[in-house]
Parts: sequence; structure tokens; C-alpha cells
Amino acid sequence: MTAKRLLDDCFLHDKDRLKHDEALAILKDRLTTIADAETIPLEDSLERILAEDVSAPRDVPLADNSAVDGYAFRHSDFDEAGGFFRLNQRVAAGHASSTVLGPWAAARIFTGAVMPPGADTVAMQEDCETHTQDGENFVIIPQGLKPGANCRKAGEDVSAGTSIVKVGHRLRPQDMAAIASTGKPDVSVYRKLRVALVSTGDEVRRPGDLITVGDVYDSNHFLLRGLSATAPVEIEDLGILKDDKMLIERTLRDAAERFDVILTTGGASRGEEDHILDTLDKLGQQHMWQLAIKPGRPMMFGTIGSCVFLGLPGNPVAAMVCFLLYARPVMSVLGGGQFLEPQSFQVPAGFEIPKKKPDRREFYRGYLETNGDGVQVARKFMRDGSGLITGLREADGLIEIPEDVTQIKEGDLVAYLPFSGFGIR
Repeated sequence: MTAKRLLDDCFLHDKDRLKHDEALAILKDRLTTIADAETIPLEDSLERILAEDVSAPRDVPLADNSAVDGYAFRHSDFDEAGGFFRLNQRVAAGHASSTVLGPWAAARIFTGAVMPPGADTVAMQEDCETHTQDGENFVIIPQGLKPGANCRKAGEDVSAGTSIVKVGHRLRPQDMAAIASTGKPDVSVYRKLRVALVSTGDEVRRPGDLITVGDVYDSNHFLLRGLSATAPVEIEDLGILKDDKMLIERTLRDAAERFDVILTTGGASRGEEDHILDTLDKLGQQHMWQLAIKPGRPMMFGTIGSCVFLGLPGNPVAAMVCFLLYARPVMSVLGGGQFLEPQSFQVPAGFEIPKKKPDRREFYRGYLETNGDGVQVARKFMRDGSGLITGLREADGLIEIPEDVTQIKEGDLVAYLPFSGFGIR
């Protein structure tokens, strides 16, 4: 792996517990792209991040063409009462005509066909009437057509030299279509980040394994693998690490040599059986730990050599919140993309919080609902436990309550962050 390091002193700060906005500001300022570029076929580029700008090498469309099936003619021959035109050409898509259209002449033309020389306007076929007189074909074009009607001009969509998509943009289907319209068969994109996914804990089991009292199934692995599908990464599962300090140290040291990012879940606190943070301190550098948020306070950021370390809490709700707010934008920037800000909008609260701790930003699982007055409000999942996956499944988004707010009354405006804004359908 090509060793590309983050900017010097990435994430460094002098506070024990960072506020949410402070953490984001540090990340935005200090993160940089570490992925190399590669050229791939356009057909394989969906959701990939561009490594270079794409501009149109030529006009799109390349020539004036008809937007409808109908009759092309010179508008200068036309008068307000309509027109009586000789039919002396037939132009189909893919078969351009080189015959100049003379005065009071019309060409039968089809959608997408290049306008014959001299023509500038097209009448729709359903508005016209054709007939034959003295062995010659004519078309009657009705009044009211403006110059250039039903004609798509060369460069109308994109003119030559226009920038279509810029470096750092994540390609969508419509972007691929725009690039294809220029004739470009491939694109330069950033290589997907190599991410090691690690679960921890003596009590953690994978689905299919036997379980006894005190054990839990590893839901976080599947949660984080699914969430990572929205990021430009390739996941490799390193399995479940037991609470063995030497095993964890050996595994993380090896992973740091092979991967761009290590993403762990669990073991993020300072308990006697929580070895992740101590191992990070020993092998690398801890840059952030303890955020003033709920859930997700023991979120870890660090580096082991040139590898970025992201340590998520073990509780599923906290793990998902921290992934969406921090890990997702971090991996986007490392992979060449933009820092992904969550989309939010203000809605009235359909709930109450009598008392909230100050100086801490809180994120509640919620959903939108229309109340009895016909007003859309945000509802909060009734139970706030960070281990309750049911709330994640039933929620459609997060409700964000800032640090300075100490209570919420029904009807107060709150920020709602829909999961769709994080790429989750």
C-alpha cells in the first residue's frame, strides 16, 4: 500500500471532551485524501469518486436536431396565416442530409434527426396536413409557430469545454449519463479505501454460533458493513477479537500495515477489559476521544502509522450515530470525496423533554408524522437506550438537540436529520 499520511497533527486538540461542532471543525480542517487514482470503465463508476474533472470535448448535441416527429422548414418563409410547403426531403435519425432546404420547401423529419441545411423550425406532425397535387407532395403547416420551435440547438445541453463534473464528486446515474453523452468511455476515480472491520468482546458471537446467557450476537458487524456500503470502501472482516490485550495488539499492528482504515466497535472505554484505546496509545497516536454527545461519547480517532483508526462504541445506536456523524465523512474525505454534511430541516417537536443536560449535544431516533391539526411533526422513539436496535429500525432519522437547549416543549422547532440524507434508504 502506498503510504500517504494525513496532515501533520491531524485532529490534535487541547480539550478532554470536544463539542460536536468542534470535532467536525477539526476534521474538516485537517483531513486530506489518501487514496490513489485509477482509471475504470464508465459503466463501473456508479458511486465512485472522481479523481479529475470531466469536461465536454464537443457540443452536446453535436448538431441542431429535431425534438419531435414532424416537418422542418425555414421560418422566414412562414407567415401568420400558416404555410403551404413542398415536401422534397426525408431525414431520419442517424442519416444527416446535405441538401440545402430551398424557399417554401419542407423536410419530413424524425425525432433526433439532424436539421437539414437552411431549416430552423419544426412543426409537429399531428398539427400538419399533407396532400398530393399534380404528382407533388405538400404539407400545410398551421399558424402560430415561433422561430426555432421544436428544434434542439447544437450545444443546447452542454457546450464544448463546459465542466460536467468535478474532482471529488460522487458519481450518480445522471452524472454517468452526462459523461456518456460526451463520448467518454472511462473515468479517473479514486481507489476504494481498504477498511478492516473489527468486532471486540468475549461475549460477542456471530449469527449461527451457539449462544448462552451473557452472550450477544454481533449485530454491529452487519450494521457497519451495511452503512459502509454508502462509502467508497472495500470491507474486509477481521472477525471478533476476544478481550485479550496481546491478541488485539497483534491484530491491529498487522491491520495497520495492510489497510487504509481500521474500523472497530466495542472496547472504546477505559474498563479493565477494554483494550482498544490502550492499544491505540501504544501502537500509534490518539487524536480524539470523549465527545460531548449522546449517544457516542467514547468515540475514538487516531492513527497507527499511515493507517487511520476509527473506534466506535459497542452499543448499536451509538455505533450508528457515530458512524453517520463522523466515520462516514472521514472516509469520504480520505477516499477523495467531500466532507459529507448531514441534511437537516426544522420541524415542530411532537414530544417533550422536561429536562436535558446542558453542554452536550443529543441525538434521538425519530420519525415524521402528521398530527391531528394536519401539521408534520417529529416524533421521538419512546425508549432512549443505546442498545435498542428496534429504535433504529423504526426510525426514519435523527432528532438533533444542541448543547444550549435544556428542555423541549411540544411545538418547539427541532432539527430533523432524515436517514435518506445519509444515503440510507
